[in-house]
Amino acid sequence: MLIAGAPLALVAPRLIPLAILGSTAPDWLEWLAKTARQPVPHRGPTHWLAAWLVGLAVAALLPDPAGGLVAAFAWGGLSHVLGDALTVSGVPFSPMSERRFHLLGGRLRTGGAGEYSVSWGVVLICWTLHGQIAAPGGGYLPFFPNWAERYEQGTATAKEWRENRFRFF
Repeated sequence: MLIAGAPLALVAPRLIPLAILGSTAPDWLEWLAKTARQPVPHRGPTHWLAAWLVGLAVAALLPDPAGGLVAAFAWGGLSHVLGDALTVSGVPFSPMSERRFHLLGGRLRTGGAGEYSVSWGVVLICWTLHGQIAAPGGGYLPFFPNWAERYEQGTATAKEWRENRFRFF
């Protein structure tokens, strides 16, 4: 969820909920298939890397706002699959491939410290980028508040700045 949401906080904060929904989709789609009596193996068809890439490509062809909505959901699913590709068991690339796809040698364990390190590393990179770029159209980025800037602009009091200056989210 962090890997899906943090980049969108930079470019389209309103789409974060869809990205988070998409980031859980590969797993809940397995549950839906099982409920429909069409069980699929864990990290099977719902985790095909190529399928989520195609979803992003299709989203690029759609007009807004539908294209943005589909892209956010597909980005969430892709971020989930890429995260799973970092693990020992990996993910299938496509239905035409028997082999599993691994990133960085597939050394991480699900739920392990490495997984959390990668997730928070992505958040840290996005937070750093936030300091280097402005929101599209000079807008407001709600998930990465700049308390010093707010204080200087007069939209935050000195007390608020002191209380929040070390809060990053």
